[in-house]
Amino acid sequence: MDENEFNKLADATLAGIEQAVERSGADIDYELQAGGVLELEFANGSKMVINRHGVAQEIWVAARSGGFHFRPQDGRWIGTRDGAELMQALETLLSQQAGEPVRLMP
Repeated sequence: MDENEFNKLADATLAGIEQAVERSGADIDYELQAGGVLELEFANGSKMVINRHGVAQEIWVAARSGGFHFRPQDGRWIGTRDGAELMQALETLLSQQAGEPVRLMP
C-alpha cells in the first residue's frame, strides 16, 4: 500500500472512531486534529491519543494502560501484539480509562 492509500484509509478510520465515540454517549471530549491525530479527554482528566503513523503504516493508540499498534490486514486493523481488532480493543481501553462501559459498535 502506498503512502497516499494508507493516509486515506487511516483518516477514514480515525473519522469513524470519532463518530463512534460521539454516538456512544460517553463523557469523553475529543478533537480530530490535522495530521491524523485524535485526542480524547475523559471526565477524570486522563487523555488518550490515537494517531496514524505513516512510516510504519499503523494506527497507534496511547492509553493510560499502554501503547498499542494496529496494522491494516484484510480490511481490518489488527493489533501487532495480540491480534485484537482495533474497534474491539478501543472499546476495552476506553471503558477502562472512562471507568464505565463505552460501546463503539452496535
